[in-house]
Amino acid sequence: MDQTWRAWPEGADPRELRRAVALARERFLSSGRASPELRSVVRESWLRSLNSGVDPEGVCPRLVLPRDEVCERRDSHVLRAALPVIRRLLVDSAADSGQIAAVGDAEGRLLWVEGDHATRSRAEGMRFVEGASWSERDAGTNAPGVALALDHEVQVFSSEHFGQGAQAWSCSAAPVHDPDTGRVVGVVDLTGGDQAAQPYALDLVRATAFAVESELRLQRVSGVLSRAGAPGTGEPTRLRVLGRGQAQLFHRGGARRLSLRHSEILFLLAAHPEGLYGGEIASLLHEHGTPSVTVRVEMSRIRKALGEVVDSSPYRWSVPVGTDVDQVRHFLAAGEYRRALRAYRGPVLPRSAAPAIVEAREDLAHEIRHVLFRNAAPEVLLEWAQRSDGRRDPFVLEAALGAVPVGSPRAEQVRAWLDQVSG
Repeated sequence: MDQTWRAWPEGADPRELRRAVALARERFLSSGRASPELRSVVRESWLRSLNSGVDPEGVCPRLVLPRDEVCERRDSHVLRAALPVIRRLLVDSAADSGQIAAVGDAEGRLLWVEGDHATRSRAEGMRFVEGASWSERDAGTNAPGVALALDHEVQVFSSEHFGQGAQAWSCSAAPVHDPDTGRVVGVVDLTGGDQAAQPYALDLVRATAFAVESELRLQRVSGVLSRAGAPGTGEPTRLRVLGRGQAQLFHRGGARRLSLRHSEILFLLAAHPEGLYGGEIASLLHEHGTPSVTVRVEMSRIRKALGEVVDSSPYRWSVPVGTDVDQVRHFLAAGEYRRALRAYRGPVLPRSAAPAIVEAREDLAHEIRHVLFRNAAPEVLLEWAQRSDGRRDPFVLEAALGAVPVGSPRAEQVRAWLDQVSG
């Protein structure tokens, strides 16, 4: 991930960083010129905030939704279906660490604010409450507003906030997308003290956004949540890629083993429901790029073999599709960690060397480790340590070692794996 999205450079002292940014803000407000030492995402957001007429000395953003309208929008908002996932992954973590979590719509209006009670009460002082607009144009530089403005996860630390009233706080936020259209439907946010700008906080909101999108996709594929209000019909289309050299596609009641190249392409399209153009697919398949004509040839072969499962301009699945990667993320988000491990049959397309597939493989392994390490019981960590991925991770092995009685055969086995990795 580009370091510009993270608030703290490696080895930075938050006190020094806070002072340096505060001085840069004073110079910016007096001269209109932002210091090149600032993160570009902050510098550009300050300029947009200034041009939007946001008062830098202001304390509160606008309260745009009365209480009854907040309730109405909650009832009709798509993210309501994923609230159990958000609460399990983000709200519970926030409450345990003295922070608060918020869910906003695509315009930056907060619909849910939950977490630590004392922190919520203090946040009311800057109007970080349900019904308030924390879009960048209304509240200036802040994580939910910038995440929506740029469609990217981001952190804002203390004095990086444009408005004076928010500078006692730090926040991390990530946009959430509709799994069918790719359209931004909302934002998830973690707000608190300095800890809300630590690296783990950005990882957490990013993982939560991915889990929410996977949950929405899974609910739609299974017919629990409709697309355009209509219940799903027929057998869902599914793509299995975990632990398989070549994907297996279940479509219209039949099963088919795909070539590696078709496995890669169809998985990438499942991971990008908004669609991809030929040149984008080519760059994702090979770091030096492949001719777009090669992608067109492969798409023609896919249609010949499978029928019209892919639309053009851009290329995208013509039917709802779920993957076993979605299933693993669904179980992780629901706190069903043993089921997640059972569903995880190995890395994503382990024979593939395509850059985007390698990244997806590493992202899923990182997400499993992150969620289990923070939330799972010790015996679940031990189960993960016995898997091939877990045996290569010294942090998981150390945690698992503490979960078994000293002197037991399993402890000796885990210690041997740890020695092998550390050596």
